[in-house]
Amino acid sequence: MRRLSFVFLGVALMVIAPTAQRAYAQSSQAQRDDDARRQAEDAEDKKKKQKEKEWNTDPAPLPSVTNAGPCPFVRVLYDAARYLELKDNKEALANVGWTGEVEGVHSACSYRANEPIRVQAAIKFGLGRGPQAVGASKDYRYWVAVTSRNQAVISKQYFDIIGEFKPGQDRITVVDTLKGITIPRADATVSGSQFEILIGFDVTPEMAEFNRLGKRFRAVTTQTASAGGD
Repeated sequence: MRRLSFVFLGVALMVIAPTAQRAYAQSSQAQRDDDARRQAEDAEDKKKKQKEKEWNTDPAPLPSVTNAGPCPFVRVLYDAARYLELKDNKEALANVGWTGEVEGVHSACSYRANEPIRVQAAIKFGLGRGPQAVGASKDYRYWVAVTSRNQAVISKQYFDIIGEFKPGQDRITVVDTLKGITIPRADATVSGSQFEILIGFDVTPEMAEFNRLGKRFRAVTTQTASAGGD
């Protein structure tokens, strides 16, 4: 009887061992997956904090105010979000001159009763200097348009920023702060949600088509500068 008990115990161990190995392997894989997920979350958190740190370089932070209603919706027009000069209009990296991209917008507004809506905006530009760019600086022009939500343009203003590149630089960041965007209101029932503010570079039809098709060329290194506007 004792011998049979030992035989039974041996068979049981042979059955349990592979099952335990599989369970251990599954547990190890789950741990690796969890570690990978945590690393991805940490990387994304660091990236977010870095972007916030870059925005904190703005010398004139936008005020936080309580309004009578919501602010106008501010967005970058896709067809005019990037500026790109190409020698002879040939799409090749070697033909790239000056480039620009609207990388982000922060905005705030204030209004009460039947007062006009006053909007401030900090616009972040990434500017580039390609192989065909001549000189160390470039004047870029962009526009800001106020529209009735999804309707006609009410007003449109043009602004200029200067990209100044140091020796060896092919990409810089410029933050331009605007404080003079005013939207009249007929009465107190008109809220900021009834308006939209669009931002874009002053581009040629060829540039607009290039953007519309989702094409792009970018330089690689980054430096920071700042600019101000009214």
